[in-house]
Amino acid sequence: MQEMYNQYKGLLFKLAYQLTGSVHDAEDVVQDVFLKLYDVPTEKLTQPKAYLCKMVTNRCRDLLKSARIKREQYYGEWLPEPLYSSNDDPMEPVLRDDLLSYAMIVLLERLSPTERVVFVLREALGFNYNEIAVLIEKSEVNCRKIFSRASSKMGITSEELVHTENTSKELVYDFVIALKQGNMNQILSKLDPNVVLVSDGGGKVKAAIEPIVTRDLVARFLLGPVRQASISEGTPHIEIRQINNQPAFILASSEGIHTVGIFHVEGNLIRNLYIVRNPDKLKHLEI
Repeated sequence: MQEMYNQYKGLLFKLAYQLTGSVHDAEDVVQDVFLKLYDVPTEKLTQPKAYLCKMVTNRCRDLLKSARIKREQYYGEWLPEPLYSSNDDPMEPVLRDDLLSYAMIVLLERLSPTERVVFVLREALGFNYNEIAVLIEKSEVNCRKIFSRASSKMGITSEELVHTENTSKELVYDFVIALKQGNMNQILSKLDPNVVLVSDGGGKVKAAIEPIVTRDLVARFLLGPVRQASISEGTPHIEIRQINNQPAFILASSEGIHTVGIFHVEGNLIRNLYIVRNPDKLKHLEI
């Protein structure tokens, strides 16, 4: 059992995280699946990868159904939990491969639980349609239709980038420096004219309830907390981290990380900015 756990825990965590958008839920699902595995007859484990993925998929589909109501009642915008990428994490080599970009995980919220499962299995894990059909107990033709419908809902084509984005570290670094210096012109120069900022405070900390659109409004919104931190604590503590396997910025105080900013870049300009401030979604991150 321990050998199976070591072999598949990274794969199963990656599947569960991308299905739920929650690090905490993904960890619980993986733990729960392996606990239940003790009661599974050995003859059912001739193909352990498929069996384990099916267990995780079923558990996540149940979670997604119950989460839908909670997210409809959520205060303001809901964003997935950021996933910290660490070179010291033994799971990191597994998580680095085929991880959907954070922007794509945000778009997954538009899908039904079944559509989300099919899309993640196909795009993130590279399962073929025959394998997906077995896992979700639908025909291969039906799985292809579900995938096509999911892609349409997300507004993407097969040519578009869906995996971890190759965001320029220089762009992120320059943007962070501009924020620290309060350089409005430099900030504006890094933003797409139609940039959209989404922030998630969960009703527990200050955040925009609705998405913010256009360069001027986005820049002013970002400079607010930075200036506030400057007044109360001097030079704000902003640094660049690997979040969801792409460079992102974090704001921290003596009490810990309170803001994570993740970019979606198009044409070397920031097209979307996701600001996670809900403290419940940042507990697993370390300074």
